[in-house]
Amino acid sequence: MKANFILFFGIITLMFGVQSCGAQNSSIVAEGAELLLVADGYNFTEGPAANRKGDVFFTDQPNDKILKYDVETDSVSVFMEGAGRANGLYFDNDGNLIACADEEYQLIRISSNKNVEVLVDNFEGENLNGPNDLWIAEDGGIYLTDPYYQRPYWDRSSPDLESQNVYYLAPGSNSLTMLANDLVQPNGIIGTPDGKTLYIADIKDKKTYSYTIAEDGGLSNKTLFVEMGSDGMTLDNQGNLYITGDGVTVFNKNGEQIKHIPVNENWTANVTFGGKDGQTLFITAMDALYSLKMDVKGVRW
Repeated sequence: MKANFILFFGIITLMFGVQSCGAQNSSIVAEGAELLLVADGYNFTEGPAANRKGDVFFTDQPNDKILKYDVETDSVSVFMEGAGRANGLYFDNDGNLIACADEEYQLIRISSNKNVEVLVDNFEGENLNGPNDLWIAEDGGIYLTDPYYQRPYWDRSSPDLESQNVYYLAPGSNSLTMLANDLVQPNGIIGTPDGKTLYIADIKDKKTYSYTIAEDGGLSNKTLFVEMGSDGMTLDNQGNLYITGDGVTVFNKNGEQIKHIPVNENWTANVTFGGKDGQTLFITAMDALYSLKMDVKGVRW
């Protein structure tokens, strides 16, 4: 009887332990964490990107500003005004801020002292549609989405290019290579830290695809990942993909939804990890920047 009781107690303990581990891993959000408003009062926030310190830079495109959230002071200030109508942002390995600046259809590099250099402004002599979002591989290669959204500050009323494309700017190059021209309206883009997989969202067709990245930077093996488009995207260190639009929806490596993070705004534009430990999710939504403490980290931490 005693032996049976010990066996029964052991089984119950094991079951409880398994359930406890499952509970601990069931959420990627830190226990008790709530979505916090960091700052608001902007026109439309976009393009969050974190530097190695964990400061988060984001854009207010209609007001032509890049803002900076400082992790040390827990405050937001204007980093740059007159930023080419910057949209998507990403830091390169040298600490420069690379920006999709669609005022003049450019991809630009902004140094820490705010010197601006145009990296590219055309494809085969034609104006780009309007660089929107980007991802930079470890070797410095830049992947760029170029959808067409008519802007009130443009003189033109139609695109120069026939399609809305995805491009690659090889390290050291000053000309783009077209990677994809079969998407309706490519927008969000992010790659895995090992440089092997690229995710591209076709926001208008409400689909997100995965691609295999070749050694020369090219793409192959286009595969439907989820039946959902996205404005901006990021990855965590478990390989989960974060998609924006209606709040933030998170999918695991298999394309299974594991979390939805509601944001009380009409539209959630973009998302990234930042903070001192890379374990805070920063979300741009309408006129505001939000943060949420996580149990996972961004892929650069």
